[in-house]
Amino acid sequence: MASTKSKGQLAPLPWAEMLAYWVLSFGAHLYSFYQLHIFSKGHEAGLEREFQLEKGLVKGFKRDPSDFEWTFWTEWAKKSLLWTLAGHGVISRLTSIFYPKLRVPALTIYGFLAASSVLGIRGVSVLLVHLGLSFSVALLQKSALSWATNLLLLSTLHIRPLQEIQRGWYKTEEEYYLLLFSVAVCGLRFISFSLERCWSPGERRGALELCWLLSYTFYHPFFFNGPVVTYPDYIEQMQRSSEECDGDQSLFTYLVLRLGRIILWWCTAEYLIHVMYMHCIQSNETYLEILPPWALGGLALALVQFFFLKYLVLFGLPSTLATLDKLVPPKLPRCVSIMYSFTGMWRHFDEGLYRWLIRYIYVPLGGSRHGHLYKMLSTGLAFGFVCLWHGGHDYLQYWALMNWAGVLVENGLKSLFASSVIRSVVEQNVSAAMERRCVGLLCAVSTAMLILSNLVFLGGTHVGRVFWKRVFIQGWSTVAPPMLAFLYCFAQIGLQWTSHPP
Repeated sequence: MASTKSKGQLAPLPWAEMLAYWVLSFGAHLYSFYQLHIFSKGHEAGLEREFQLEKGLVKGFKRDPSDFEWTFWTEWAKKSLLWTLAGHGVISRLTSIFYPKLRVPALTIYGFLAASSVLGIRGVSVLLVHLGLSFSVALLQKSALSWATNLLLLSTLHIRPLQEIQRGWYKTEEEYYLLLFSVAVCGLRFISFSLERCWSPGERRGALELCWLLSYTFYHPFFFNGPVVTYPDYIEQMQRSSEECDGDQSLFTYLVLRLGRIILWWCTAEYLIHVMYMHCIQSNETYLEILPPWALGGLALALVQFFFLKYLVLFGLPSTLATLDKLVPPKLPRCVSIMYSFTGMWRHFDEGLYRWLIRYIYVPLGGSRHGHLYKMLSTGLAFGFVCLWHGGHDYLQYWALMNWAGVLVENGLKSLFASSVIRSVVEQNVSAAMERRCVGLLCAVSTAMLILSNLVFLGGTHVGRVFWKRVFIQGWSTVAPPMLAFLYCFAQIGLQWTSHPP
C-alpha cells in the first residue's frame, strides 16, 4: 500500500520504535521457524513414508525434495548447466580480449550448441520453427497479428498430442520439462522482438536483424529460465559492450564476491529444507489442519522466503555472467519479508518480467493515460497473460485474480488519500509520524493478502483455503490479531527500507 506522500517524504519514526520493530520481526521469524522445525521433526517418520524424504547433505538430517523447481534445476546444474555456463564465461572473456568483434557471433554459436546439447536437435528445431514464424509475421508489421501468432505458438505447449510426441523425443520427463521451460521463456523474447519490429517500421535490416534475433534467443545465461530482458535493451547493451570490451582485472574480484553470495544463498536454501519440511507439509491438508498457530505462520514465512532464496540463486548466476558481459540485467528479487504491497511485489521481485509486462501489455493498452477503466483493463490483461504463460491452471487463475484485486484496491486507496479533500483533513488532524503508522496498518492488511495469494501460487488452492479458514475464520480473534501485529512490524521495516534504501 503506497504512502500518500512520495517515498522520500515518509516521516521517520523514533529510533527506539524502529528498533522494536526490527527485534519483533526477527523474533517472529526465528520463533515461528523453530516451531515449524519442531513440528517437522515430530512428524518426520510420517512425512518420510508419504513423501520419501532424501538423505540430507549433513549427517543426521533428512532433506525435503518436494519443491519441483529447486530439485529440477539443482539436478540439471549438476548434470550440465554449471559446465555450460562456465564455458560461456570462458568464451566471452577470450573473445573480449583477443577478438572483440567476433564476441557476439561466438556467444550466439556457443549458446546454440549448448542448447542443442541438452534439448537435442528436435528440441532446438521447435524453437527455430517458433522463431522463424515470429520473425516472418513481424515483417508484416501488424501488432495484433504478431500477438495472435505468438499466443498460438505458446498455446502449443498445452496441446496433448504434441506433448506426447515431444515426450517421446526424450528418455526422461525432466528433459521434456526443460524443453517446455525453454519454449515458454523464448516465447517472451519472440513477442518482444515482434512488437519492437512492428513499432519501428522504418528500420529494415534483413539478415542482420535475424542474426540479432538468434543472438537474443540463444544468449546462454538467460536461455532456460531468464531473467527477462527486452529485445532493444539486449541489442543496445550488447553492441555497447562489444565496443567497450577489455581485460579489466576488477571483474575477477566481482566474480569471486558474487559467486560467494550465490553459494551463501544456495546453502541457506538447502539449510531451510533440511530443518523444515515445509513443501511436504503443504502438500498434505491433514498436516496443515493440525499445525500449531506459530508453526502455521512459520510455514507461510518459510515458503515465501524459500521462494525468494530460490530465485536469488536461479537469477543470480545468469545475472553475474551477464554483468561480466557488460550487460545490465534486471535487479535481483527484493526480500519478501519487507514487501508490503501487491504493486511492490510485482515491481521488485521479478523486475525483468515487470518491465516486459509494462512495455508490451500495460502501456499499449492505455495504462493510466486514459482513465481508471483502461487502467483496470490493462492491469487485468497483464495478470491474465502471466496466468496463461505459467500454464493457466485453476490455482493460477485464483492467484491472478487475487493480485489484480490487490493492485486495484491499493491504487484506489492511493488515489483516495491523494485527493485534496482527504489530504487536507489528514494534514490538519494527524501528525506525520501517526500518518506513517496508519499507512503501516493498511500495509499489514495488504501484506496478509499478499502472503495468502503467494501461498495459492506456491502450494495451490487447498493451502490458501486452509490458511484463510484457520487464520481469518476460526482464528479471527486469536490468530489474526497477533499475525497482523507482526505484519505491521514487517511493513514498517519495508517502508523504512523503501524511503531510505541502504
